[in-house]
Amino acid sequence: MTNAEPDRDGQHDFDFELGSWTTELSRLVSPLSGSTKWAEYRGTSEVRPIWAGAANLVELDVEGPTGRIQALSLRLYDPATRQWTLQSASVRGGGISPPAVGSFVDGRAEFLSEESFDGRPILVRFVISDITATSCRFEQAFSADEGASWEVNWIAVDTRLG
Repeated sequence: MTNAEPDRDGQHDFDFELGSWTTELSRLVSPLSGSTKWAEYRGTSEVRPIWAGAANLVELDVEGPTGRIQALSLRLYDPATRQWTLQSASVRGGGISPPAVGSFVDGRAEFLSEESFDGRPILVRFVISDITATSCRFEQAFSADEGASWEVNWIAVDTRLG
């Protein structure tokens, strides 16, 4: 797991993302199955600040040939550890994911969580990169071998609206 720089307050690390975005999303249809079939989606993301920047809420709404994805991501900043936790929920799932924990270093963020997929334990890595004033990239990957190898299964590129 990436540790935050010890003398840097990261509470405003997500400020670049506040606002409205067009989202182009590619999702691996069957992760950890050997499949290479991807589904493409297009829609919007809205990012709102909460608690004067100590948290934010992302609302994703995308559609593609395989259907619609509506999801929320709650991001909370912990000033004691100088790290963020990310939790997500889908309109289909009715629950919230285990927290992914991480931070931003040199314009890139990495978050890790331990989860379950198809009844087996996995690691989940979420990376935010290529951050500019008008775009950013999100990538999610799963590891079924404790991080020895990773399979990317979610790539989203956001472009600022307006």
